[in-house]
Amino acid sequence: MAGLFTGSRVLHTSSDEHEGHPMPESTAKICRICGDEIGILQESGEAFVACHECGFPVCRPCYDYERSDGHQTCPQCHTRYKRHKGCPKADGDEEEAYYDDFEDQIELKNHHDYTPDPTHHSEVKFSQHQIHINGDAVPSVAGSVAGKDFEGEKESPDNEEWKERMEKWKSRQEKRGLVTKTGDGGNDKNDDDDDDFLIAEARQPLWRKVPIPSRLISPYRIVIVVRFVILCFFFHFRILTPAQDAYPLWIISVICEIWFGLSWILDQFPKWAPINRETYLDRLSLRFEREGEPDRLAPVDFFVSSVDPLKEPPIITANTILSILAVDYPVDKVSCYLSDDGASMLLFDALSETAEFARRWVPFCKKYSVEPRAPEFYFSEKMDYLKDKVQPTFVKDRRAMKREYEEFKVRINALVAKAQKKPEEGWVMQDGTPWPGNNTRDHPGMIQVYLGSEGALDIEGKELPRLVYVSREKRPGYQHHKKAGAENALVRVSAVLTNAPFILNLDCDHYLNNSKAVREAMCFLMDPQIGKKLCYVQFPQRFDGIDRHDRYANRNVVFFDINMKGLDGIQGPVYVGTGCVFNRQALYGYDPPASEKRPKMTCDCWPSWCCCCCGGGSRKSKGGKKKGLKSLLGLGKLYSKNKKKMMGKHYTRKSSAAAFDLEEIEEGLEGYDELEKSSLMSQKNFEKRFGMSPVFIASTLMEDGGFPEGNNPSSLIKEAIHVISCGYEEKTEWGKEIGWIYGSVTEDILSGFKMHCRGWKSVYCTPKRAAFKGSAPINLSDRLHQVLRWALGSVEIFFSRHCPLWYGFGGKLKWLQRLSYINTVVYPFTSIALLAYCTLPAVCLLTGKFIVPTLNNLASVWFIALFLSIIVTGVLELRWSGVSIEDWWRNEQFWVIGGVSAHLFAVFQGLLKVLAGVDTNFTVTSKAADDAEFGELYLFKWTTLLIPPTTLIILNMVGVVAGVADAINNGYGSWGPLFGKLFFAFWVIVHLYPFLKGLMGRQNRTPTIVVLWSILLASIFSLVWVRIDPFLPKQTGPILKQCGVEC
Repeated sequence: MAGLFTGSRVLHTSSDEHEGHPMPESTAKICRICGDEIGILQESGEAFVACHECGFPVCRPCYDYERSDGHQTCPQCHTRYKRHKGCPKADGDEEEAYYDDFEDQIELKNHHDYTPDPTHHSEVKFSQHQIHINGDAVPSVAGSVAGKDFEGEKESPDNEEWKERMEKWKSRQEKRGLVTKTGDGGNDKNDDDDDDFLIAEARQPLWRKVPIPSRLISPYRIVIVVRFVILCFFFHFRILTPAQDAYPLWIISVICEIWFGLSWILDQFPKWAPINRETYLDRLSLRFEREGEPDRLAPVDFFVSSVDPLKEPPIITANTILSILAVDYPVDKVSCYLSDDGASMLLFDALSETAEFARRWVPFCKKYSVEPRAPEFYFSEKMDYLKDKVQPTFVKDRRAMKREYEEFKVRINALVAKAQKKPEEGWVMQDGTPWPGNNTRDHPGMIQVYLGSEGALDIEGKELPRLVYVSREKRPGYQHHKKAGAENALVRVSAVLTNAPFILNLDCDHYLNNSKAVREAMCFLMDPQIGKKLCYVQFPQRFDGIDRHDRYANRNVVFFDINMKGLDGIQGPVYVGTGCVFNRQALYGYDPPASEKRPKMTCDCWPSWCCCCCGGGSRKSKGGKKKGLKSLLGLGKLYSKNKKKMMGKHYTRKSSAAAFDLEEIEEGLEGYDELEKSSLMSQKNFEKRFGMSPVFIASTLMEDGGFPEGNNPSSLIKEAIHVISCGYEEKTEWGKEIGWIYGSVTEDILSGFKMHCRGWKSVYCTPKRAAFKGSAPINLSDRLHQVLRWALGSVEIFFSRHCPLWYGFGGKLKWLQRLSYINTVVYPFTSIALLAYCTLPAVCLLTGKFIVPTLNNLASVWFIALFLSIIVTGVLELRWSGVSIEDWWRNEQFWVIGGVSAHLFAVFQGLLKVLAGVDTNFTVTSKAADDAEFGELYLFKWTTLLIPPTTLIILNMVGVVAGVADAINNGYGSWGPLFGKLFFAFWVIVHLYPFLKGLMGRQNRTPTIVVLWSILLASIFSLVWVRIDPFLPKQTGPILKQCGVEC
């Protein structure tokens, strides 16, 4: 275990070593389907080209497979593959005279109708390729069955003639390199067939889209269009038919309804084309974890963020860390970084205890394949833990591990109890050294490395993943940008220490519920076709410890199972802050690699001067001038083989085979002319963008991760301390174009939006077993404060330059994706309309007026049609998504509760921040660590957020009582108009019912609904009693009253 390193001094010495791996330069063309190199045709000496229309790189085996068993079309341009010489015929091929039909018959026979002869054997050729992953060159065997001996056909006139033709065919095949001469290998035929099958299976796609069945999605789309048409006619009626006796109420109601209609459009149409996806983990293993070859799975850096260990209990953070260390992934490819933004010695000591307990917990998990791999949740699961367990030692080892975990919890609890009261002289470490973070707002940066390749091994002597504690430097007078700043600090530290190409970030209360979650993400990120274009893979959030009825819609099922699947069919889901695997290059502000464009079809019948006159030459000249101008004004170029785009300007990445010293960049300018030199990226441009760290800048140029040569561990630790200093980001593009974007407390939405604007795509991965699970605030006040923070972040984005209403036009953001982002920043403003609309029923009941005039038959049809279309849309949405009606109804209820409370306050706080500069600090949501089941659910905490919903409930209840009393006084004629008003008021009360239950707290005997109806009925009967006046004598004749005039 390494020592603690701080910015001011080294308290201990580090024993960790990490050797870099250079990346050899590869010149071979790679197949975009299977990832193998594309072979060279021996007869022409050129690379194999499957599609002559667009030139999409596909190797010969994948081409043969696509023609025989696939769609027979190019994956990029969808042009039907033409038959190459030596390829078997496929259905739909045109007859072409220059093909050797005899060879085709042989090939066709080999692929379909081959009957083995015991006197012959298979002849198979395998080609060796060098695949470059993370700097290591590993061999990849791509086998293709070229041809096999077969029995003579019945129409063969003579055996001698047949043999002669066979020999001629074999000689031609050998010249082409498709068949190799082998010895007597008939006994190995079955093994070869198995290898061929595995290789063919490995070449299959790692994932596939699962579209929603047309019987479910088509009616859904039809109803959306019908509802839109009905909505237009409804607004036509509402606007042209005012209520003359209640004109102000009518104006307010129409404005609110139009706003609701626009909000529905923003929310509904991005769900037009939802999709599901499924992954194939077995194919991932066959492709990247071949037996006898080095592992080629990409490394992953895990980020866990924590702020206050007293609000985020260390035992929950420890469970998250343990689930990461026990993940089902190669140990040397996993590194875990914990960000302690509160510089707490409690969390530091708890992490040390966690690292020690991991030496026992990790081998237990991997030996018995337990799920989940967070001990707190594994031992508390109510399930048959003996299911599928066959090892006789399992029960004994489980009991021993459970006892060790309980002892571990006691040690953590002791640390928490000790941390409740801070000593006057501050905390002191075990060696007597004062804790550097005693002042949480003024302390140096700290890094502690646990475990890893040179750290402590587990109890079985095996290596454990690296675990790193990070606390960035904080000084007064600097802006630290809360969680976004902490995440950016982790990006730089991890780039210096491990530099994995992919990053998975988690909140401290979200543990790995599925140990194969990283493999699920790798099925997309390591896919040859789309992997390089993905900025992140987002997983849905699932939660533990929520009451059975999910009173306050904590699970948020409608958003994660409906909205996110709809976005996945456009450009990808939004980033939700946790449970997300990032492509590191996307975080660095680079543009995705440009797609290979199809060559334009040209005509040779016109002279070249005609083409110039038509604009061909001038277009080329303008493009060259524009490109040169961008290079001169922008960051320029760094010439190499692989090209990128950065900030919309072309930028090329130098070969990652050698160390990336900035001096070498300047020394490598010889041989270029003056124009090229002026466009090269200089050291100052690098530092202006990424900061003053040569090691970090070098890591950004290594697309597949890894390290430059010549770096020793001690220098890397010092550099890591440097990149988390509080002044490192000054005058750089961190938080503006790089990393997590600053300017909002919901940095997740803003960061994902910037990536999508650059043209990146994202993917929504929903494995059958939930990838991650976390805790959610089930108390009403805490839940409202959480929603307040989310809404405040959306309001901040709305008033910033990054608002989707005007930012990113002319970029690569799809218009349906833009509608979704507009909805994410506009939805808090719906609270103003919602508050007014929920007040209208009470006003109507108290005044006796209504927002709708007397309806005729046609108007009644539009009201009924709109009401039915809303119901049918919801039902069809539930059908294709699989969401239960209870979850949908809870979401509708909390939309009203949050809208008239948290969203309303967020709008006013956002306006205060923009207009008056009054900033509001968000409160960290408490994480549940109570042993009592759902104990927090009934805890009442007063907050100003409770005032508006409480007022609305009282107003509408009083309105109902007053309306009923007025109808009783006025007779039967007034009951007809009353029903519309009562329906309106009960709509508000029913939506606010969960809020009312939260106000009532725990009711041991009397249900809340009984109390509510008791108050209503008691009030109504009291008014009726007063109206009847049974104990007063009835007067007959005229009622005489004093006029008040002195006669």
